[in-house]
Amino acid sequence: MDASHGVEVVFMVVAVLLGSVRRDRMGDRAAKWVIRELEKRGHEAVLVDAAELKLPLLDKMWKEVKKDPPAKYEKLREKLAPLAKLYARADGFCIVSAEYNHSVPPGITNLIDHFLEEYYFRPSAIVCYSASQYGGVRAAMQLRALLPEVGMPSIPSLQPIPSIGSALSADGVALTQELAEKSGKFFDEFEWYMRAMKAERAKGVPD
Repeated sequence: MDASHGVEVVFMVVAVLLGSVRRDRMGDRAAKWVIRELEKRGHEAVLVDAAELKLPLLDKMWKEVKKDPPAKYEKLREKLAPLAKLYARADGFCIVSAEYNHSVPPGITNLIDHFLEEYYFRPSAIVCYSASQYGGVRAAMQLRALLPEVGMPSIPSLQPIPSIGSALSADGVALTQELAEKSGKFFDEFEWYMRAMKAERAKGVPD
């Protein structure tokens, strides 16, 4: 039991999706921070980094290449197969997103679009960031529309990180009191939705 909240701590697997592919991005700081916070709570957090994967712009989804793909899709299959295994185990998805032109980076939408059914009936949580004081919340509003459409509705709370360069160290350590001490509600809520949806998935899901 978690003595501070009176709830049972249930081990969860979380895929942490990082979508920025820019050379000088700050998003890896946010992703490291998320992973650190989830691991402190006893969960398994696995980074899925669009910059490392280098997926092509969407042509064929995983469900279209997983069985006997033509030779030209074999490399894509090799990149997507480990993700499919991870997503099958995942209880939730944490989306770490910058804000580009009042919207989301193309890398995160491309990363998400390669799968579909693998997200069903699992919650998502949005961590958004920017160099400005607004913390990328306009990108989060775009994600609010996208994530339910692919089957992983976002939890009500957001975790914006304004002025990310001074809010997080390069190793993902919180440098502000706000981030260090007031992010607990966000992760508590994410855990609640993961527990609830995990329990219901075990009973069966709508056809």
